[in-house]
Amino acid sequence: MTEFVFLNGEFVHASEARISIFDGGFLHGAGLFETMRADFGKVFRLAEHLDRLLASAAKLGLPIERPDLPLPRDFDELLRRNGLITARLRMTVTVGSLHPVRHGDAPSLTVCVTAADLQPPPAELLARGMTVLITTFTQSAADPMAGHKTIAYLPRLLALRSAQKVGCSEALWFTPQNYLAEGCISSVFVVRGGGIATPPLTTPILPGVSRSVVLEIARSEGITSEEKMLNINDVLDADEIFITNSSLQVAPVCRVEKKDIGTGKPGPMTARIRAAFQEVVKRECETD
Repeated sequence: MTEFVFLNGEFVHASEARISIFDGGFLHGAGLFETMRADFGKVFRLAEHLDRLLASAAKLGLPIERPDLPLPRDFDELLRRNGLITARLRMTVTVGSLHPVRHGDAPSLTVCVTAADLQPPPAELLARGMTVLITTFTQSAADPMAGHKTIAYLPRLLALRSAQKVGCSEALWFTPQNYLAEGCISSVFVVRGGGIATPPLTTPILPGVSRSVVLEIARSEGITSEEKMLNINDVLDADEIFITNSSLQVAPVCRVEKKDIGTGKPGPMTARIRAAFQEVVKRECETD
């Protein structure tokens, strides 16, 4: 099967997709991206992903507007052309070519969406739970990119690589003030006393789309939820921990380095939230 991508308004074979060597994303990391998941052939919470990218663009002064982004039908068509039902999609938007242009002209953006088959997480991961590392890197409010999904992603990848080298699946970031922020590629929730808590957006952290779904589930099911500053003791003394992102949805964390969390096994709250999350996805994405 030929893999198609959506690039600057057109569907092209991946082998034929090209961007300028003067692209501001390539040269300076000047761009944003969104990672999305499709189930039943439909992207889950697409509007929220687009809104988040546009909010970051406005905050960071990047000239990206709603008409610059693909339409919902473009995502549907990309999935159809690639024969995908369950998929991981990535939309990347950069400031485009910075090559000198004629006076009065503006560089055009580079907008690309890719889609690939998404396999479910290993059954063992869900059965045993993840082990996570605490990275020595810190997440600071003084960093203008904190809380935004920019393509300047190397620090996240370095932290994740360090975790994987010692058998961990994720790394947790704390602030210089020693408050929990988030994972390299996930939002973090702790469970204590029958309720859930997660760091507030002002930490600062990325406003995760899956994170917001979990908070919606908590409200609808009467589960106490808080957005509050959490320290290392809140993490280590938790009854359960779980992480969220678009690909994994909800995944249990049962060990922080060598320290078991709770019983050291996935707990009932994580299972409840995961099941409810999948019901939300089915309700919103499945069509007759």
